[in-house]
Order: sequence, then structure tokens, then C-alpha cells
Amino acid sequence: MIHHLAPNGKIGLVLANGALSSQTSGEGEIRKNIIEADLVEGIVALPTQLFYSVTIPVTLWFISKNKTQKGKTLFIDARKMGHMVDRKHRDFSDEDIQKLADIFEQFQNGTLEEVKGFCAIADLQEIAKQDYILTPGRYVGIEEVEDDGEPFEEKMARLTSELSEMFAKSHELEEEIRKKLGAIGYEI
Repeated sequence: MIHHLAPNGKIGLVLANGALSSQTSGEGEIRKNIIEADLVEGIVALPTQLFYSVTIPVTLWFISKNKTQKGKTLFIDARKMGHMVDRKHRDFSDEDIQKLADIFEQFQNGTLEEVKGFCAIADLQEIAKQDYILTPGRYVGIEEVEDDGEPFEEKMARLTSELSEMFAKSHELEEEIRKKLGAIGYEI
């Protein structure tokens, strides 16, 4: 597909997440060559359940023959975006789509401010240091979580106590299930 692009051509691809990091069948070398040719303009990790026919997680790849931001690639981790329309399908709102479009436009204009855990810009050297793996999480990092003010020792003691209670309840339920199965002739 890249071969058929015009000198200023662009293409958007939906690929399985494996294409971001796979080294089998020469995929790593192909990805490295595409990156070193400065063709990858942006990578967007999408949430699962967006497509009716595909359940695996996918990524949007934006390839440009003549990028406005030479030597740079935009990474967006949009896996937490969207809303569930039913138990099996997720959808983006118009606002979600506009947010992604705005981020991409800001990147192209050189005005994007990175958001930890959501979007980041990496240069070719940074991508090379990551062995040409394009997983957005490697570049955007983890979003900062606001401190709840509870001291670590107290939180650990509380959570450990809660976990202990859950384990006890689990054992009670397990014993009850064994008794009920035994009553109908089944032993575990």
C-alpha cells in the first residue's frame, strides 16, 4: 500500500496490535524500514469491542509520504475512550472522534501539549531505542493518579485486611459449593 502512495500521499490502516511489536516473518525489519523512512505519522491504540466482526484489539496507523512533523511520530493511547452501547460493543461519541482529530491536528501544527498516559510525541531516535516497537503505552507512559492523602502504610494495612476477609469468604463459599454438590452425588 505504501508503494502505491503518491509523493504526498497518506493512508490510514487498521492493524492488529501484533503489528506494533511482532518480530516474526520479517515483520520487525519491515516496521524498522517504515520507521526509518519517516513514514509513520501517528499510531492510535483503540479500545476493544469497537468492531462488530473483530474482537481483538487493533491500532490505527497513519502513514504519510510527506509528514509535516519530520522525524516525529504521534502516539495516542485511546483504549479508555468510548462507551459501551451494549454488553459486546463499544462506540466513540462525536466528541471522542473530535478529540482525536484535534490532537492529530495539533501535532501536525506543532502545538500539541503531551498528556501523560494519553498522547506523546517521539522522535526516530527514541523509537529506535525501543527496538522499533510502536506500542503507544511505551511512549505515553502511565497517567498520573491523584494522591488520595491516605498514608501508604495505612492503605496497605486496610487493603490487606480487606483481602484477608475476601479470602475467608471465598473459602466459605467453596465449602458451601462442595456440600451442595455432595448432596446431589458429586464430590470435588
